Amino acid sequence: MRKIILTAALLVAFPAMAQTPASGGGDTGGGIVRAPKPVTGEQVYVQVCQACHMADAKGGAGAGTIPALASNPRLAGAAYPIMIVTGGKGAMPGFVGTLSNAQISEAITYVRTHFGNSYAKPVTEADVAKMAKPPAAGGH
Repeated sequence: MRKIILTAALLVAFPAMAQTPASGGGDTGGGIVRAPKPVTGEQVYVQVCQACHMADAKGGAGAGTIPALASNPRLAGAAYPIMIVTGGKGAMPGFVGTLSNAQISEAITYVRTHFGNSYAKPVTEADVAKMAKPPAAGGH
């Protein structure tokens, strides 16, 4: 009898559990599905950087030129990529205020250690904080 009651309870509860959104993402109830906040450097790269710099980080050309990050000697020093990611350059916007210092440091460290780059020293949040300038008030 206990097995029947337990089975019945599970059958009733299972559909309700399947409809519960996962924490950190899922359906917000208004039909909007939110992606989980990127945390690791790879997640930030995939969700933010990859659209322009491509999955292989080789950049591209079209309406504009997107620089390659793969095998890029300019990434040897941490200051250069921090300056570009925080302040922007050309068509690339600065990401201060959009990404946290932790996300920026993780993404830069990821790119500097992948895609044919072997710059092993990690970029820290403190490194980013030293160089990041707050976005200008009033927009563009």
